[in-house]
Amino acid sequence: MKPNKLLSTTLLLAGLLLSNLAQAEMQKVVIQVSSDDPRTQTIALNNAVNVQKALGMDNVIVEIVAYGPGLSLLTRNSKQSQRVSSLAMQDINFSACGNTMAKIEKKKGKKPALTEGVEVVQAGVIRIMELQQQGYAYIRP
Repeated sequence: MKPNKLLSTTLLLAGLLLSNLAQAEMQKVVIQVSSDDPRTQTIALNNAVNVQKALGMDNVIVEIVAYGPGLSLLTRNSKQSQRVSSLAMQDINFSACGNTMAKIEKKKGKKPALTEGVEVVQAGVIRIMELQQQGYAYIRP
C-alpha cells in the first residue's frame, strides 16, 4: 500500500473510531412533568440544567415531556415560560402532549399557547416510552 493511501486509510479509521466513541459516551435523559405543582416543575427544570452542567452540553441530550396538568409548565401563561424558552435555546428539548392539548381545546374552545421552543408530540406517555426504547434514562421529579 502506498504511504499516502495508508495514511488516508488510517486517518479514516481513526475518525470512525473517535466518532463511535463519542456516540457511545452520549448520555440521554427524559424528564417527565405530569404535575401542575410549581415546585415539582421547578425541580424538573433544575434537574435538566444540572444534568447538562454535570455532563457537558455536548455529552447529553435532555428532553422534558409534559402532559396532563404538567402541560401548564410549557404554556405562555406559566411563570416559568421565559426560563423554558431560554433552556430550549440551550439544547434542552421540550415536548408537549398533543392529547392533553386536544382535551384542553375541547374543554375551553382553544388550544393553550405554548412557549417558544416547545414541540408538540402526539402523546406524552408514548413519547417517554419511545425515548426509553432509545436508551434514555427516565427521571420523574
